[in-house]
Formats: sequence, structure tokens, C-alpha cells
Amino acid sequence: MMIISRKQLAREKLEELKKGYSVYAETEEVAGYIEKELSSLDMTVHIDRTPLGCWFIPEASNCEEHTY
Repeated sequence: MMIISRKQLAREKLEELKKGYSVYAETEEVAGYIEKELSSLDMTVHIDRTPLGCWFIPEASNCEEHTY
């Protein structure tokens, strides 16, 4: 069985957000880690909470690599 650190998973998802991609957090714990890290960054992200998880969608003005 492979054990995945939730903090590491959150860090990987945060890196995807920085690249301009939307990410999905399946648990409140991972979503909380992402939100905590986002609070220290100058980045605007729309957070869509659903009963099954949480979507983090970066605004186009934040994207480093993509143009919309």
C-alpha cells in the first residue's frame, strides 16, 4: 500500500495552481492546506466548495504560462 502525504499532495496542487491550472481537493484537510498557502501568496483564486470536495480556480491574471 502506498501512503501519500496530504501536505505533499497540497503542495503539488498549489504548484499546478501557480501554473494556471484548476485543481480539486477531495478532502477538507487538503483544501485547508491549499487555502493556508494561498493566503501568503499574491494570487487571486476562486474557491468553489461542493459537498464532495473543493475546486480552486485561478483567475486569468495570475497565470504565468497561459494566456486566455
